[in-house]
Amino acid sequence: MSDPQAPLDAPLDAPLDALVAAAGVAMAKAYAPYSRFPVGAAILGGSGRIHAGANVENAAYPQGQCAEASAIGAMVLAGDRHIRAVVVMGGQPGDGRLCTPCGGCRQRLREFAKPDTPIHVCGPDGLRRTFTLEELLPHSFGPDNLDF
Repeated sequence: MSDPQAPLDAPLDAPLDALVAAAGVAMAKAYAPYSRFPVGAAILGGSGRIHAGANVENAAYPQGQCAEASAIGAMVLAGDRHIRAVVVMGGQPGDGRLCTPCGGCRQRLREFAKPDTPIHVCGPDGLRRTFTLEELLPHSFGPDNLDF
């Protein structure tokens, strides 16, 4: 583990394959009985620790929670407040389609991540594409827009 006070631009402690593995484990534990579309997410926090989450559906559909929101909650609970990298995993092996964060999760990620934060989009078969948060949420509104 890295020093919790390490600069956010320091080299990543966890290689991408560790984030992908954590997202895969989370995806396997997702609760998705209605959509049958499990999603896992893994976040590399500012401390160097990995925080994972899975989507959790609910019969009252709007009450479900995305994998990214679950991972952010785990990250905050663990004391991290900065996102250095994200992996989102969904879909079927070999289908090639991208499971990018929804609009709400893009904004949730923006609360803790910088525009150049890498968002790695994976399927069960591995990495499909990498974006920056700025590419997924251009001209975003975040904490730095507020004068506090």
